[in-house]
Amino acid sequence: MLVGLVVLWPGGAPAHERTGVGFDRQTQQATVTKVVSVSCQSVNASGSTPTGDTSTAEGSSAEQQANGTCKKATIRVDTGDDKGRTFTEIVQPDQSRQLHEGEKVVVAYEPSAPKDLQYSVTDVNRRVPMTVLAIIFAVAVVIVGRLRGVMALVALAASFLILNFFILPAILQGSNPLLVAVVGSSAIMLIALYLCHGLSARTSVAVLGTLISLMLIGFLGSWFIDWAALTGNTDDNTGLIHGLYPSIDMSGLLLAGIIIGSLGVLDDVTVTQTSAVWELHEANPAMGWRGLYRAGIRIGRDHIASVVNTLVLAYAGAALPLLLLFSIAQSSVGAVANSELVAEEIVRTLVGSIGLVASVPVTTALAALVVAADRPEPGTAAASAAESIPAGAAAGPAQPRSGRGRRRKR
Repeated sequence: MLVGLVVLWPGGAPAHERTGVGFDRQTQQATVTKVVSVSCQSVNASGSTPTGDTSTAEGSSAEQQANGTCKKATIRVDTGDDKGRTFTEIVQPDQSRQLHEGEKVVVAYEPSAPKDLQYSVTDVNRRVPMTVLAIIFAVAVVIVGRLRGVMALVALAASFLILNFFILPAILQGSNPLLVAVVGSSAIMLIALYLCHGLSARTSVAVLGTLISLMLIGFLGSWFIDWAALTGNTDDNTGLIHGLYPSIDMSGLLLAGIIIGSLGVLDDVTVTQTSAVWELHEANPAMGWRGLYRAGIRIGRDHIASVVNTLVLAYAGAALPLLLLFSIAQSSVGAVANSELVAEEIVRTLVGSIGLVASVPVTTALAALVVAADRPEPGTAAASAAESIPAGAAAGPAQPRSGRGRRRKR
């Protein structure tokens, strides 16, 4: 992993000339200083009532713009070379975003446009609510998790650093997205697991189980992306990326996204399964690896059912607007699944789910083999105590192994 980080380290994202399209625009912070109501007919370019069919969405919108009440907003630029400069913007009555006096907004700057058209409102400034929400999240994690919560936040920060300073710039530099994703995900996994759960055999088993599952996800993802002829270039954002950096392998970028997206859930599954096997061994140290595996896999089946459902619903929730569009168009299930937009999500979901399902028996078997090596020798005090534990005690509370409170034989 360290060798991969050194070899693939990008040294920063390559520069490019801004296109002014989508996210690739110059932006500044601004404030809405004044909002007044005006007649749409007096501010629209045509100034005449449309004669189109108002039963359609376009005709109805044109009718509202001609006869409705619009808003004329004055916006002050707060950052950049033009700080203090003001401009006006007309807000139509049917626009989803309505501006309000005192509202913080984000404005796009186009230097090549006429002076009175260089600035336009593109979004609302959400920094304050997002910061407050992040603080509430951090406080909740620390209060409930205490030291583990603090370590989890440190691991989260490290994950963002690796993502921003290694994975994204390396892909933009033209490195193989799959290789970058594997190396970056491995670094994130090692930092997160060892920081949160400590340097121990238990954590190492979880790390190994996660690595094996990631390799399976990478293999299956590569195979099915190629077989299904998925290009990874399905929307405006991916099209813009491909236009700016033609050397990027977009299908490889799709595979990298599948691997990174599966990593977080994989960590949860492998750590939980490893902990379950360790606790079963604590409850009955005489149990062999087969018994530990059978007991652990029973726990894992419940985990599989909940995790797979969670992953599928997470992807369905993210693609809900797209699914609504297909529903409006009354497309058949086969036609929807065959479209590249939905096929990408299906491959992403199913490949990730297969990796999650496989991680349960793999991690459980590894944990059972490792922990069974600590089985007490026959004839020892620990073995005698373990043999006296009923078979059903494996599901009970863990017994201390430190020897505290036990009478030692002299």
